[in-house]
Amino acid sequence: MNQIYSTVKEKLAALRNEMKKEGIDIYVIPTDDYHGSEYVSSYFKAREYMSGFTGSAGTLAVSKDSAILWADGRYFIQAEKELYGSEIKLYKMGEPKVPTPDEYIKSKISEGLLIGFDGRVITAKQGAMWESTAFENGISIYGDIDLIDRVWHARPQLPDGKTFLIPDKLSGESTASKLERLRKKIKAAGASCHLTSTLDEIAWLYNMRGSDVLHTPVFLSYTIIFENHCILYIDENKLDEPCRKHLKKNNINILPYEQIYTDLKNLDKNHNVLIDTSRINYSIKTMIPDDQKTINSPNPIQLMKALKNDVEQKNIRNAYLKDGIACTKFMFWLKTNVGKIPMDEISVADYLESLRREQPGFIDLSFSTICAYKEHAAMMHYSASFESKSQILPEHMLLVDSGAHYDTGTTDITRTFVLGNISSELKTHFTTVLRSMISLAKAKFLEGATGGNLDVLAREPIWQLDIDYKCGTGHGVGYILSVHEGPAAFRWQTGKDQSANIPLQSGMTLTDEPGIYIEGSHGIRLENQLFVKKAEKTVFGQFMDFETVTLCPIDIDGIIPEIMAPEEKAFLNSYHKNVYKKLSPFLSEEENEWLKIYTREI
Repeated sequence: MNQIYSTVKEKLAALRNEMKKEGIDIYVIPTDDYHGSEYVSSYFKAREYMSGFTGSAGTLAVSKDSAILWADGRYFIQAEKELYGSEIKLYKMGEPKVPTPDEYIKSKISEGLLIGFDGRVITAKQGAMWESTAFENGISIYGDIDLIDRVWHARPQLPDGKTFLIPDKLSGESTASKLERLRKKIKAAGASCHLTSTLDEIAWLYNMRGSDVLHTPVFLSYTIIFENHCILYIDENKLDEPCRKHLKKNNINILPYEQIYTDLKNLDKNHNVLIDTSRINYSIKTMIPDDQKTINSPNPIQLMKALKNDVEQKNIRNAYLKDGIACTKFMFWLKTNVGKIPMDEISVADYLESLRREQPGFIDLSFSTICAYKEHAAMMHYSASFESKSQILPEHMLLVDSGAHYDTGTTDITRTFVLGNISSELKTHFTTVLRSMISLAKAKFLEGATGGNLDVLAREPIWQLDIDYKCGTGHGVGYILSVHEGPAAFRWQTGKDQSANIPLQSGMTLTDEPGIYIEGSHGIRLENQLFVKKAEKTVFGQFMDFETVTLCPIDIDGIIPEIMAPEEKAFLNSYHKNVYKKLSPFLSEEENEWLKIYTREI
């Protein structure tokens, strides 16, 4: 009978035993699945299993005498708590003198150590970099071994969720049209076919959705797009009958999920294959013969998907109307019942979910709700458990970051609620976060500007307090897809994150979510979603601006109006006027009377 390891130390000891058998000095365990997904199904949560760290991003490296986990600024506090008592040392990414995982691993390869990893969960770009370093030092890497499977004896099965079709009236464009546009881009790149494994891109291209990843409606698959046909590598049992007919209609052949690895070895040498080595895994790349011509270029589907068409934009506005009804009803319930009935971080999140489920077209949450009271909100991605949950009382503040998938779009919204008297410092921080959010939302800029150009607009009011937040200001949002979507983002460190260098284009939708996080005290984040829109065109060029689509009051109990500029007050007052106009027809008389108070002019 296989032994079940219960503690991190036991798991690391078992892993080291397997490493010793293979002569591996350092074994690398990332967060990814075979498709580079941000959120992964239970089967792929190897890093979480081995370390106990539950954040959505991070890399673990284990050697015979040490273990290191890298986490980004969203998770510093959480990681310290979850790693406490284990031997794993936390490396805080982005902090001075802290090497990146790549820098660390390359240095160890240079010392002559053998690096091992499962090439299916490492990008081809990353694996090639380590391979090159190893070659320069006259050694090799061990890139095709899954040691976790040897020590994780109760490992969950691969997911087997069913697919469903998104009709053209909701997608705004048929699969045939998308394929026609994509094939032109493939040809323009000098290729004759395109291989992609990114799940949200495949789902978008084929107007299908699935349920293989919690809160992300995608299905495990790979695909190759040829000039006259496509191949979809997928477990055929996932496909319902409408999806089968849809695929056949569009000349998309179905083959078993794992078969791609053997098929790539026998690909017709006449094909020039377009790949993006930052978005396919190392094992896939190594299966393509060396004499097969490949063209490494950014995946064209990513930008195509990010530019929402008119139907998608219309539907997203409808999704935010539904979401606004649910979130505003929640705010009313919270503000009028806190201190009167029992509440905790889990029960409150559950109540918000129940309100969303009442909305027509609700599919699922778009991520696990972050419901963080008092000092818990200082952990940007705090996750309440039955052990950690706080009782919510009529004092201090509650941060709720949540979202949903509806049949008309995906939402992501954060509000921080004032639940009692708060200090002048907390009000100053709340007002400053609001000013930061407004500063970005009302920006006007020339076409070609990037998220890196504009990120400082949101940070400047917070920087004036000598405070910063260790994450980006905003990210793209998918359409009934991943709540985090590339290629563009609001980030100021343009040299470290290429998403900050992507020009903002009309049709993109991004979040605007600055924050202040003070460990042991409080966290404040406010988040709205923005459409990038074309504004006036003059002799100086095409100007651009944003449309705010989120509909939910900002808690004016946290605001100090005297420290807001007149144009900031005008923006907030106009926003609240629109919130009341759009939502009031769907609320009760009591809720409407309350909403009038919380959308009043300041």
